[in-house]
Amino acid sequence: MKPITAATLLEALNWRYATRKFDPAKKIPADTWAALEQALVLAPSSSGLQPWKFIVVQDPATRQKLSAASHGQSQPVDCSHFVVFTVRKNLGADHVDRYLDRIVEVRGGTKDALKGYRDRMIGSLEKARTGGYLDMWQSHQIYIALGQFIASAALLGVDTCPMEGIDPPKYDEILGLAAQGHTALCAGAAGYRADDDKYATAKKVRFKPADVIQHI
Repeated sequence: MKPITAATLLEALNWRYATRKFDPAKKIPADTWAALEQALVLAPSSSGLQPWKFIVVQDPATRQKLSAASHGQSQPVDCSHFVVFTVRKNLGADHVDRYLDRIVEVRGGTKDALKGYRDRMIGSLEKARTGGYLDMWQSHQIYIALGQFIASAALLGVDTCPMEGIDPPKYDEILGLAAQGHTALCAGAAGYRADDDKYATAKKVRFKPADVIQHI
């Protein structure tokens, strides 16, 4: 792999902003979107368990309902691609075993050889369950995937808007997530900014590096 330059990275991150107004006529090319889906698939997670499902919503009627469940924000309707980030609730041994089956499928070997790894993962999940923070712990993983999605999109010249201003129970109802054992946490709109989005040219406001980065 040939690394990109530091200048290219910073240029993309400075170009990126939380897009308030998308141009509904501009669509993300299929190959670019395929790469962004792979960026989601490749997102890191604790123990590699990937406790999530990413719902790509293209149906216009469903998007209208999700817009209403997002305090009337227009991004779910106007963007090119709309992704709902969901987490699997009450993660347990069945999910761990699915992951171990996939390891054997990809890397070879036997599931028996992974028993120690299995025991450690299940032990961690049970500790979190008895401690009452299992779903919260797994929910934190979603934001790793969301961050990777946003940064990857910026490097590809695609605009995004991360959205926490949603009504998760309504999203769950609209998308039938309860039956899948998942719940919505946040969303990501992706596409291309409208020419008249005033926020596109606004200067970024960040604390100075010395205020947020400490070297010890």
